[in-house]
Order: sequence, then C-alpha cells, then structure tokens
Amino acid sequence: MVKQISNHIYLKVKDHSVSGEEFELIQNSEYGFLETIPQPTSNSLSDYYKSEDYISHTDSKRNLFEKAYHLVRTISLKNKLSLINSFLSEEKKLLDVGCGTGDFLQTAYQNNWKVSGIEPNERAREIANKKTNNSVFEIEQLLKFEAHSFDVISLWHVLEHLPDLDDHIAIFKRLLKPNGTLLIAVPNYNSYDAKHYKEFWAAYDVPRHLWHFNRESISKIVSKYALKVVKVKPMWFDSFYVSMLSEKYKTGKMNAVKGFWIGMLSNLKAMGSKESSSLIYIIKNS
Repeated sequence: MVKQISNHIYLKVKDHSVSGEEFELIQNSEYGFLETIPQPTSNSLSDYYKSEDYISHTDSKRNLFEKAYHLVRTISLKNKLSLINSFLSEEKKLLDVGCGTGDFLQTAYQNNWKVSGIEPNERAREIANKKTNNSVFEIEQLLKFEAHSFDVISLWHVLEHLPDLDDHIAIFKRLLKPNGTLLIAVPNYNSYDAKHYKEFWAAYDVPRHLWHFNRESISKIVSKYALKVVKVKPMWFDSFYVSMLSEKYKTGKMNAVKGFWIGMLSNLKAMGSKESSSLIYIIKNS
C-alpha cells in the first residue's frame, strides 16, 4: 500500500452525488498523485456507489444527459476496439477490469477476442454476463487467473477506484504476457477543466475516486513493476461530459451550453499542453 503522504492539502472536495460529505485531497510526496482523505473502509465503500446517478453501473437512458452519455459511449467503444486491435497478438486474450455493464467486453467478444472481465458490482456484473456468455467475475478471480495469461489488460476509469494500488499493479504485471499491453484510462487533474472547476470538478468524484493522477504519477508508479508508458492518448469526449456535470455541481443546474463550452476550451488548450481531461496510458510489459 502506498503510504508516503505529504501534509499539503491540495483541495477540499465534496461528494456531490451520494453523501454530501467533504474530503481532502492530499498530494503524495513520492508519486505526485492526490489521495482522497479519509478513505472509506472496505465495508463502507460500496455505500458510496448506491445511486441511480452513477450511470457507469446502469444502462439507464432517463434523460438527455444520459442519452448523450450512451451515444458517446458507442463511439468510444469503436475507438477502444480499434486501439486493442492495433496490438499484435495471436490469441487476442483480453481482461477488462471494472468492466461495468460489459459493453466493451461485448464489443471485443463480437470481434474475435477471448474476453474475461472483473466487476465487483453485482447488478452490473449480472448485466455484463448476459452480454459476454458469463465471462465476468468477482474481484477475487484476479488471484485465480494463470500468470502471463493476457495480451491486453484494460482499466477504463477504474484504477482511481482500486484501494490497493501497489497490490493491483503487481497483479496486472503477473497476468500480462511478456510484451503484453496494459491500458489505463484515468482523469487528469492537470487539465484545464480540472483547474477551472476546482472543487466542483466532477472527475474528482470523492470518495469513489481514491487517487487522482497526472502524467508523471502514472509513469512513476508503473515503473516500479518494470512496466513502461510508451504512449499517452487523449480522451476528447470526457471533457464535455465532465464539464457539464461539473457545471451542475457548481451552479445547481445542468447548463449544457456552458459545460460544452468549457469542455471545448479544455480540448483546445490540450492540443498544445497535451493535458486533456482524461488520458489513456499505453503501458508495455518488459
């Protein structure tokens, strides 16, 4: 478990979606990521996910915002499939950790990938298993897979949720084939929209997000396990989704036009700074 924490409070942030509680973001002195303090206990963590508004665990399309989310997700799935297809592998074995309702796994499965998924949320796992011929398991399965089993392991906005960073990265290292690829997509607290919205930035999502990363912190922590970041790609759509939700947290209403504008501005600035709202880290095993 990562323990080197400084005393510097980077920001105080409220849980806007479930509890209304306030948390501190403390900068880790060794790696540079931010830690949510206090972190929920293992027994209480699941309570912070009990909300219909947590749409990564549901296929709901109740309003325009959720419909837009699902439309963007369809486009993103095609982009993700194109990305994993770009990696040369004979068996095409994929492990998606935190697979939610299983849409990415289903897309890969329909395109000749041998898929496995991990999803701790029972409701989401049931939905995912209907889409993947029962290929999704509880988190304990991570310790049961054979070593060097997977060509690609993906975590799409999942690493920030995992309580034990060191333990999990060590597991991913063990499960990857030599020259296998680890894909990690996480929010970037150095982005323009993060700095604009500050404590209202939706991608902080405390306390469900236990860690908050920038480019340097990801490279540092994976290098401990002989893993190397070889490329970083932006996730352009995330800035719009995050900014619109942040606008709601800041003003109390969904100002789609203002949120869209801030998201667009964030992407324009990221073209120069390369600090987009979310980043995909393409990480190779040695």
